[in-house]
Amino acid sequence: MENRECPECGRPVHGRVDKKFCSDACRNAYNNKVNSAATNYMRNVNNTLAKNRRILVDLNPDGKKKTHKDKLLKKGFDFEYYTNSYTTKAGDTYRFCYEQGYLLLDEGFVLLVERKEGN
Repeated sequence: MENRECPECGRPVHGRVDKKFCSDACRNAYNNKVNSAATNYMRNVNNTLAKNRRILVDLNPDGKKKTHKDKLLKKGFDFEYYTNSYTTKAGDTYRFCYEQGYLLLDEGFVLLVERKEGN
């Protein structure tokens, strides 16, 4: 029988032939290290999307409002992050953070909208 070592801690691995780790703790620690870069990136993106949505909700309590782009930027809005976009037949592109959206207008203004269920 061959001696197998745990890739996380180096201790001997006992048990099934296909077992790779000496314990669940080592398996979890190893996989957390391997996936940490992707997990951190995803966490940062999700946090930015959630922040953008919160800002849109705060500035648009009634479902439709025109405001200036500077107001969003001052609150920390990041225009690079949104969940999806919608282009109208007229060629206007709305960008959405979940159900909260915006349309960039002329002279630095932004139209804030809320997508209702079923739209």
